Amino acid sequence: MPELPEVETVMRAMQARLEGQTIVAVDVRRPDLRRPFPANLARRLKGQRIDSFRRRGKYILMRLSGGESLLLHLGMSGRVMLAESCGTAEVDAPVKHEHLMFRTREGVRFGLIDPRRFGMVDLVSTHKEDEHSLLASMGPEPLEAGFSAATLGKALAGRNSPIKTLLLDQKIVSGLGNIYVCEALYRAGIHPQCHGGDLKSGELKRLVSAIRNVLCDAVAAGGSSLKDYAQPDGQLGYFQHSWQVYGRAGKPCPDCSGDIGCPGVQSIVMAGRSTFFCPKRQKADSA
Repeated sequence: MPELPEVETVMRAMQARLEGQTIVAVDVRRPDLRRPFPANLARRLKGQRIDSFRRRGKYILMRLSGGESLLLHLGMSGRVMLAESCGTAEVDAPVKHEHLMFRTREGVRFGLIDPRRFGMVDLVSTHKEDEHSLLASMGPEPLEAGFSAATLGKALAGRNSPIKTLLLDQKIVSGLGNIYVCEALYRAGIHPQCHGGDLKSGELKRLVSAIRNVLCDAVAAGGSSLKDYAQPDGQLGYFQHSWQVYGRAGKPCPDCSGDIGCPGVQSIVMAGRSTFFCPKRQKADSA
C-alpha cells in the first residue's frame, strides 16, 4: 500500500497539473471500489474548478470551488494517471482497470486505475474535512510542527506494545507504513520490539528526526516503487534503491561495514508484517 511519500508525490503531481483548472467531463465506470462511489459523483464534479490540494495521512483531498473536497485513497493497487487530452472519444477511451476519469477544460485527463479495487473515493464538505470518519481520529502529520518528541512521548506514555506496532497506528502518527517505520527505527538505532512507553527523551528525539528525514528523502526520490505504484506520469519512484534494512534480510548492515560482530540485517514477523532491523545497531535492551 502506498505510504506517505508515495501519496505526497501523487498529490504534488496532481497539484501541478490540475490546480486552477475546471472539470468539464466525468466518466464513472463502475458503482464502487472498496466503498460505493458517492451518489451523483459525475454531476457533482462536472463544472467545478479545482482550487487546491491537501494530503492527510495516506489520503489526498482535492478541494473544489463548490465547497466539496474529493477524498482519494489509493488502496493496495491504485494509481493516478495524468495525461494530455484532446477531448475526443478515442483519446479518452478507458484504459484497463480505469474506474474514474475526468477531463479539464484546459486539456488534462485524470484517470484512477485500480486493478484490485481496494481504493476509495468520497466527497466531503471542505470545511468539515477533518470530521470525516476516516480522518477524524488521525494523529499528527510527521512532517508538520505538531509532531515532536514531546507529542510522540505523550502518545506513547504507558504503552507496552512494541514501538514498531505503535508507529503503524494512524491514531499515533499519520501516514507511516511498514517500509518507512523499519527504515526510521534503523536510522534511530531503536529495536522494533522495544516497548513504546519505555523510550527515553533522547530516543524519542532521535526517532522523530529519523522519521522526518527518511520521509523527506523518500519524497525527494518520488517514493518507493513496489508492484503497482508509479508516479502519475508513469515514472517509477526510486527510493527502494536507498533502503538500508527493508527487504534486505541476510544482507550486510550498511552501517556496520562488515563488522564480524554484526550478523547482518534480520527479519522477524510482528503483527503479521515482516520487520527488518540490524540487531547490532538496534539494541534490544528494552525489548
